[in-house]
Amino acid sequence: MSWTDIIYSIGDLFKWSFGFFEFVQNNFNNILLFLGFFGFAYWMNIQRKYNEKANVPVESSENTGWYKDGEGKQIK
Repeated sequence: MSWTDIIYSIGDLFKWSFGFFEFVQNNFNNILLFLGFFGFAYWMNIQRKYNEKANVPVESSENTGWYKDGEGKQIK
């Protein structure tokens, strides 16, 4: 077996393995896109719930001393 046969065998292996993408076509990309949108919506929903529970001021003008009070304020 010569180097040419080895190189052509590797090339044939790659050509055969990329045949998988012809079978899958664009469905894999569509699934990833759907999972990305679903994950983002789920993450935003969880973030909204955390923001409702938090007692940290949203505006920077309200930010004076909220963490220094002895009232036991803390992020839940």
